[in-house]
Amino acid sequence: SSRVLWTLAVTQFGAWNFFSVRADMPPKFDPNEVKVIYVRAVGGEAGAASSLAPKVGPLGLSPKKVGDDIAKGTADWKGLKVTVKLTVQNRQAKVEVCPSAPALVIRALKEPERDRKKVKNVKHNGNISMKDVCEIARALRSKSMAKEFVGTVKEVLGTCVSVGCTVDGKTPRTC
Repeated sequence: SSRVLWTLAVTQFGAWNFFSVRADMPPKFDPNEVKVIYVRAVGGEAGAASSLAPKVGPLGLSPKKVGDDIAKGTADWKGLKVTVKLTVQNRQAKVEVCPSAPALVIRALKEPERDRKKVKNVKHNGNISMKDVCEIARALRSKSMAKEFVGTVKEVLGTCVSVGCTVDGKTPRTC
């Protein structure tokens, strides 16, 4: 049972033509269907509800409530930008943090927490051990495009270069 909408349009020669467009209703919402949404968020902060609304609104979730759930789920990553995986089933959202390489490197530096709005342009000039680099590479192995573990370690060392930290007291390029 579909409806037909009649639309009036102008052809390239200036004549008016009617043509029909089939307008089907969207499929019914299945409550047991699992939807996955990826969102970038700052750890420990509730994101703006206006940016979450287009993503979670059609699923029947309150953007403010989802923002609060994200803030609780990312409390360990306070001040760092992380990717959050929202798994929505039966109008319930589960928050799972998917940290990126820079977030893991900055966390390994064990820097004190900072207020993102007050402290700007932070230099991450700390030092991490090669053991920490290998642990980060192990955590990122599933996301890595490298064939072998050595390639993943090199990816993390490249991230250390861009973050600005040293590895075992040396620049990451020489490790």
